[in-house]
Amino acid sequence: MRATALRTTAVLVAAVCGLAGCGGERGPRSDAGATGTTSASTSTPPPPAEPSPPAPAPGADLEQQVAAALAGLDRRARIAQLFVVGVPADDPDRGADLVTQGVGGTFLAGRPPASAAELAELTAGWQELSRGPELWIAADQEGGSVQSLKGAGFERLPPATAQGDLPADQLAALAAALGGQLASAGVNLDLAPVVDVVPAGTESSNGPVGAHDRQYGATAAEVVPAATAVVDGLAGAGVTATLKHFPGLGRVRGNTDDSADVVDPETSAVDEQVSAFASTLSATEAHPMVMLSSATYPRIDPANRAVFSPVVVRDVLRGRLGFTGPVISDDLGNATAVADVPVGERAVRFLAAGGTLVLTVAPDTFPAMLDAVVARDAADPAFAAVVDAAVRTALLAKARAGLLD
Repeated sequence: MRATALRTTAVLVAAVCGLAGCGGERGPRSDAGATGTTSASTSTPPPPAEPSPPAPAPGADLEQQVAAALAGLDRRARIAQLFVVGVPADDPDRGADLVTQGVGGTFLAGRPPASAAELAELTAGWQELSRGPELWIAADQEGGSVQSLKGAGFERLPPATAQGDLPADQLAALAAALGGQLASAGVNLDLAPVVDVVPAGTESSNGPVGAHDRQYGATAAEVVPAATAVVDGLAGAGVTATLKHFPGLGRVRGNTDDSADVVDPETSAVDEQVSAFASTLSATEAHPMVMLSSATYPRIDPANRAVFSPVVVRDVLRGRLGFTGPVISDDLGNATAVADVPVGERAVRFLAAGGTLVLTVAPDTFPAMLDAVVARDAADPAFAAVVDAAVRTALLAKARAGLLD
């Protein structure tokens, strides 16, 4: 099976490279031979030009876009920007209803059979309906068994285990081609790549990742170059990537989607699982999001699941790693790992811990989550300040992605 996957990957990469080019590095181009030598001029030199006004700081325009977006949103609408909500594959019209409620983004849940062209028409309609900033349109497009979009216009991708065997430039080209396909369908956020490190020999017992060939390698040294190539390739096509599942699901057994009380007793704040995320963030100039796991890590925070942990978010991800971008939750709608927490409280606890974007696959949970956050925001000034910071982070990410132009 591994050899077949590698042959399939090689064929797909060869096709991509034929279009995008995956050769080795080229030396700097010399212009000297283009026109030959040029004789010196004997005319009087022109007077010096007037000095140009100083260019605005690189972030100034982004800040202006954020300020303009905030000015157009009331309090409830600002809070709604913190939600990315699933649209069922069998009910795509549900997305229009969510958009009119002001969600910050939609997630193409399940396995929509639509072609890229059909999805482009659907997502363009959602963007037209949005009365606020443009939407995040998200998909789960990793490759292998986790590839939501498989209709016409979407190439079948090899699993991460095969992707990780490719040279970085070829994998970046593969990711750029993927990004182009997503962008053509109106998708601007990919919930990939997986940065979890699954130790060699434990793959089959690692329920969420290794058992499905979702890992790029067995060490951080193997995972980081591959994950970085995917982030950069997607960014080149205008698609924002998502590093998941912080601080790492590579050592757990149960899958948080369908198991409660998933615990990683080994991973610490200075572990290889965490360093894989740190190194990927340092290696890319793009601006990916980071998705939080809903497992518990006793050596980091024994009292809270990561998705509800201020230690994981504020101390480790923000503090130690210096990450300033959006922190998105793993699914808080259907996941068994959070089923014991009241629906609205899931969103409140995630944001209180320092999270930015609440992801719920289940659209029916959105009203209760939004109402709970709005109520807590009105009653608790400290929580309201946390919400303000999250909204600003969310909108700044949209500005960077060109969604506030």
